[in-house]
Amino acid sequence: MKSLIIFGTAEIAELAYFYFTNDSDYEVVAFTVDDEFVDKTSLLNLPIIPFSEIVTKFPPEDNSMHVALSYSKLNQLRQEKYEQAKSSGYRLASYICSKSVVWDDLEMGDNCFILENQTIQPNVKLGNNVMLWSGNHIGHGTKIRDHAYVSSHVVIAGHCDIGKRCFLGINSTIKDFTKVGDDCFVAMDASIVSDLDNDSVALGVSSTVFKSNDKRARIIKRKYFKI
Repeated sequence: MKSLIIFGTAEIAELAYFYFTNDSDYEVVAFTVDDEFVDKTSLLNLPIIPFSEIVTKFPPEDNSMHVALSYSKLNQLRQEKYEQAKSSGYRLASYICSKSVVWDDLEMGDNCFILENQTIQPNVKLGNNVMLWSGNHIGHGTKIRDHAYVSSHVVIAGHCDIGKRCFLGINSTIKDFTKVGDDCFVAMDASIVSDLDNDSVALGVSSTVFKSNDKRARIIKRKYFKI
């Protein structure tokens, strides 16, 4: 077993502990955070070490690290801590869930976190520190660049280019051959059919809701369900 330190002590860190422990050849040996955020001594029966002490107590020549943070500040914080860990000499471990479909030609950087039920087609390239939550489709020839966060049930069609630090919301859809610039926020249910410039925000269309006393609600139910 290879030894692993997890950077973080919040929910994402606990999930990372679960996945690495149950579905990898790593053994988690400790957690670490910046000194000012150490508010307890242990998590999941493992020590929490202030980052200023981690190199001494768990040196990088004997341990890898995984930065397990969320998308705070549009992934800038995760990038900052990734760079902090790497500059301290640690190899940053990636995780791919065994319950995903991934082809052998996948190119992937370090500190990626790829959860279950992905369909990742051939000739896909993932940068460093990319997070794919559960249940996404990543089309053939697509590139997802460093520090991007793809939430659940996102469809990215073939030959797309997703920029650095982007956030793609639940159920969003990216048309094939689309380029999404850096630092874009694609909200839940958004459908992207043309290129997005850097720093763009794309909002999905909200559902139209007819209340029970609306005549249109009764007509639609009658049409589809014969009631």
